[in-house]
Amino acid sequence: MNIQQIDESAQFVISLISDPIPETAIILGSGLGPMAEHIEDPIVIPYSQIPHFVQSTAVGHKGNLIAGMLGGKRVLAMQGRFHYYEGYSMDQVTFPVRVMARMGVKNLFVSNAAGAVNPSFRVGDMMIITDHINFMPNPLVGPNMDELGPRFPDMTTVYSRHLREAAHRQAAALGLQLREGVYVAGTGPTYETPAEYRMYAIIGGDACGMSTVPEVIVARHCGMEIFGISIITNQSHDLGDQCLNDSDDVVLQANRAAENMTTLLRSIISTL
Repeated sequence: MNIQQIDESAQFVISLISDPIPETAIILGSGLGPMAEHIEDPIVIPYSQIPHFVQSTAVGHKGNLIAGMLGGKRVLAMQGRFHYYEGYSMDQVTFPVRVMARMGVKNLFVSNAAGAVNPSFRVGDMMIITDHINFMPNPLVGPNMDELGPRFPDMTTVYSRHLREAAHRQAAALGLQLREGVYVAGTGPTYETPAEYRMYAIIGGDACGMSTVPEVIVARHCGMEIFGISIITNQSHDLGDQCLNDSDDVVLQANRAAENMTTLLRSIISTL
């Protein structure tokens, strides 16, 4: 991957969408793709048509880039993301974020389906991500792209306090309950062992999953303002003998919560 490939993809997408270029992008995680159906006047671009994009193979990821209106604002939405566990390199996983940055996108909203580490969380809860712990390869390893950002980006305040506060105000007005917590990212594709869940709790994690953090790191490198939200789809802290994790059920639970997430994100975006 190089800056020329990034710019080729960016110019291709720009050529297909009408002005103005969206300032806000959304990455929709497992089971959360239905939110894209609420985008008005959509222009749908399959990933297969975009130069240098790979294909999303994960359950619940349709593989489209959608431009349109949400909350009265122009948005760009990824209906499905790329994962490291699919066999893609970190450059490929985060490539779309760099493309969006070169297009002029300023705000990145990232969503995912996650397992609860915090014992107070329940299936269907929405957790605003306040911070993360990364057990995945860092996507910035290698020569720095000076055109995009600094060699050593600061990670002190990755998740925008401004956007988190806006989320709480809008949730209160809508009567929606929000959690807050730390997201722990692992490579997958195996779900975590009971010992790993206990470790995540000890080190300060509240929810865990297999995505999001690589994209967030790259977005931070590119200077974007970031808002992250997890839909709790299973209670990972329950360490009985019963099998807790099933990919089809994760997508089902995410679909059930997608409506509330759509309402919240649309409301936040309307205030930008």
